Amino acid sequence: MAVIEVKVVNHSPNPLPEYATEGSSGMDIRAHLEVTKKLAPMERALIPTGLFFEIPEGYEIQVRPRSGLAIRQGITCLNSPGTIDSDYRGEIKIILINLSQEDQVIHPGDRIAQLIIQPVDRIRWEPVEWVAETQRNQGGFGHTGSQ
Repeated sequence: MAVIEVKVVNHSPNPLPEYATEGSSGMDIRAHLEVTKKLAPMERALIPTGLFFEIPEGYEIQVRPRSGLAIRQGITCLNSPGTIDSDYRGEIKIILINLSQEDQVIHPGDRIAQLIIQPVDRIRWEPVEWVAETQRNQGGFGHTGSQ
């Protein structure tokens, strides 16, 4: 397993994102709030983290929902998985939405999402006149499960 070094500036009182267990693939990231933030049903908000990353070229950090937050409070991340590109240098902020039928509260320091670092490959388009056929061919949405 490779260990990738990522430079980080932390303007929050929260600990840096960390793996909860030896087998965790995602690191929990926390809300950097002055006061609690109430989310009404179907309300979305951009939650600051106080973190700034310098991600190495050739990598991205993906932002994903936390399953516990989703099942207990109905809160999830929009634009999921979100991508933090290697050339972005602004504060990391997380788009949350309350999908429950009740008001939910995000407290300062709450774990609100998880981060996963991934290598990024680049493609080069190769214009052609046709593409090879497959068994599926043009079968679209739900095609493979229709039997």
